Amino acid sequence: MENYIAFLKNYTYAGNTLWDYWWALVIFFAVLVVLKFIQLVVIVRLKKLAKKTITEIDDTVIAIFGSIKPWFYLLVSVFVAIKYLSLPDLVGKVVYVLLVVAVVYEVVRAFEKVLDYWLYRQMQKSEAGNAEQSKSMMRILKLIAQAILWLIALLMIMSNLGINITSLVASLGIGGIAVALALQNVLSDLFSSFSIFMDKPFEAGDYIQVGTDSGTVERIGMKTTRVRTLLGEELVISNKELTSARVQNFKRMEKRREAITLGLTYETPKEKLEKIPELIKKVVDEVELATYDRCHFSTYGDFSLNFDIVYYIDEPDYGLYMSVKQKVNLGIFDEFAKAGIEFAYPTQLVYTKKG
Repeated sequence: MENYIAFLKNYTYAGNTLWDYWWALVIFFAVLVVLKFIQLVVIVRLKKLAKKTITEIDDTVIAIFGSIKPWFYLLVSVFVAIKYLSLPDLVGKVVYVLLVVAVVYEVVRAFEKVLDYWLYRQMQKSEAGNAEQSKSMMRILKLIAQAILWLIALLMIMSNLGINITSLVASLGIGGIAVALALQNVLSDLFSSFSIFMDKPFEAGDYIQVGTDSGTVERIGMKTTRVRTLLGEELVISNKELTSARVQNFKRMEKRREAITLGLTYETPKEKLEKIPELIKKVVDEVELATYDRCHFSTYGDFSLNFDIVYYIDEPDYGLYMSVKQKVNLGIFDEFAKAGIEFAYPTQLVYTKKG
């Protein structure tokens, strides 16, 4: 054995003894075995533990490490092993370049998996009716993010190879500014669509009002949003306008406040006036989805005694809201007729004096 070791130490090839090559080979396999052990044993066990947790982020992190390609482990093992050998600069440079490319590639793939996880979470928050729109928006967002990631990766590789990328980055910056100025309106609407998608001030199916226009949102596109008005026509609004204007979303109302004023004739007796708040409360309480708030004799009008009535309708849908309002109005009409209470209407009394 000693003679064999002595032979390995004394025999030299390409500037290294066979003993050096032997230890480099041992280190190569040792590093490779350790890395594969981590991937096949440790990560597998962590994966089993992750399945028992509620959150999914740990599954994503484990999937990132579990999907590392075998050639990456080979390159890392070779890079560590050749540190113990005296090799030509070209060989070391080639291995270093390959390792840099491999590391950057795996890092970009890791970011892509995190991006996929985030997009998946956003998809889960979307309503079933917006599934197609969400998928389309996610695909575009993913393509943009991937393009940016791979561009950064390319710059990192070039920088690690000793290439001066300052002038290249400056050129890209100037070119980007020129493109942004040329496509200013398009990019503004594009980013506005992403803002609408992420912030979700409204979604397809919501009834909204923008300025004097209102209607039901049918589709949110990359540049415009289509709204179907109550008259039936399709209203096309740019996404930039929607993100800069005040938008009222009626679908997200929990309840509607209804305030009305009733005018009664001056001939109405005091006894009947005192009973009106109780009578209004009785009518509102009998109507489903309506909640009584108050009723007061508020003002003496020019030709009527005015009562302010406030109640709430626990329904955001406009059609049902109008149906409940109609029931309340009809109920008040019936109760006033039974009680002999007359509504006032504009009248004038002309007094003439005989001379």
